Amino acid sequence: MKKGAVWLATATVAASLVVAGCGDDENSTSGGGGSSTADSGGDVGKVAVLLPDSKSSVRWETYDRPLLKAAFQDAGVEAEIQNAEGDKATQQQQAEQAITNGAKVILLVNLDSGSGAAIAANAKSQGVKVIDYDRLTLDTDANDYYVSFDNEKVGQLQGQGLVDCIGDKADAQIAVLNGSPTDNNATLFKNGYDSVINPKFDAGEWTEVDDQSVPDWDNQKALTIFEQMLQKADNKVDGVLAANDGLGNAAISALKQRKLPQIPVTGQDATLEGLQNIVNGDQCMTVYKAIEKEANAAAELAIALAKGKEPTVETVPIDNGTHEVPSVLETPVSVTKDNISEYFGNPDFPTKEDICAGEVAAKCDELGL
Repeated sequence: MKKGAVWLATATVAASLVVAGCGDDENSTSGGGGSSTADSGGDVGKVAVLLPDSKSSVRWETYDRPLLKAAFQDAGVEAEIQNAEGDKATQQQQAEQAITNGAKVILLVNLDSGSGAAIAANAKSQGVKVIDYDRLTLDTDANDYYVSFDNEKVGQLQGQGLVDCIGDKADAQIAVLNGSPTDNNATLFKNGYDSVINPKFDAGEWTEVDDQSVPDWDNQKALTIFEQMLQKADNKVDGVLAANDGLGNAAISALKQRKLPQIPVTGQDATLEGLQNIVNGDQCMTVYKAIEKEANAAAELAIALAKGKEPTVETVPIDNGTHEVPSVLETPVSVTKDNISEYFGNPDFPTKEDICAGEVAAKCDELGL
């Protein structure tokens, strides 16, 4: 399903700044495009935000869209936000149309590096700046900036989380569910957690039952893959390194379907589902990446470029295989049942009321949340 575009108005009232969910933003449109503002001294270009999907993680529509929308509105910069719903051809068409519509900056979450590089190359040929958002596009010189988290650190937190949850259990049987093989972030996550768990395998302290990647971060495919892992291991699995909360929940679902006991399962993204799994004891940890910080950093870069200014954001160089991309990397943190309450109230973290709703309420009471 192709998401409808929306040009974010410069004079929208504050009540419309945050709109969660997957729906179109057409109702928020007002005013014209590309007008000058007092602090820019000239015409302000438009920004196109290209999100990847709404299935691999709820973050894109629940957090990234409204946070980016609010940041651009506050700055008086028009921004078109679209979601490709996992279709590379759709994302390329969205990019081309956005440029036709006057976008001077593209904030891109690529579906893979190949299609992302094609979008970036076309943008560069037309004088449009490209900011890789969350996922670095490899092997292209057409990306101008990259904003994400320290993704190897994310993986290290997952690996250490599993180590802590497994404890001193001898010869633990471990299954590994990696993210999409076409997502560079998934590679970085794996580099991080492999650096922690591979020494356990090498030392004979743990046994690796299986290690597979999940195409497109597809949770249904993850369920099938993990069911096959369980069958291969005769249901003897003591822990799961799952690369995000969706994959972790797929593993948890398979365990429950077979009426197997709870075992440590990792995750990432601090989704509502993942946090409820932690409270219920089905998942031992997740990684919280403060999306507000990532979104605001990306918006700050995009706003400066849209206004024809040189960004003043502090960056570090990241090699994408072709050139060193000026990059902003935010810091992730590990979340367990012991520290989950520290993040209540953060705008990109599920509320206590949502986490502790329904059948989870009793578990929240047990944990003193």
